[in-house]
Amino acid sequence: MAVTGLGGLFFRADDPDALTKWYREHFGIGGHDSLWQQLAGPTVFAPFKRDSDYFAADKAFMINLRVDDLKGLIERLEAAGVEVKTDPEWDLDGSYGHFARVHDPEG
Repeated sequence: MAVTGLGGLFFRADDPDALTKWYREHFGIGGHDSLWQQLAGPTVFAPFKRDSDYFAADKAFMINLRVDDLKGLIERLEAAGVEVKTDPEWDLDGSYGHFARVHDPEG
């Protein structure tokens, strides 16, 4: 028996309703009443050392979302007042894609 994909992501939030609304508004995902039908593609499953500086030290996880128009998404997020960070070094040679970092309202 083998795992065939990621079946869900569940995490705690101070205000689950507000955070669900934020993810729906900005990314079109989330909520108990909807399923997210994903397109086929890679999913990385990688534990990091506790002292890694790859993402915020006070956070237990980071979500990596695949999008079909990163530039357009960045423009929409910034227009909505959401801070987006980019760094050319994150893109390496482009073979893994292009990356941007966004923190949801709960950090």
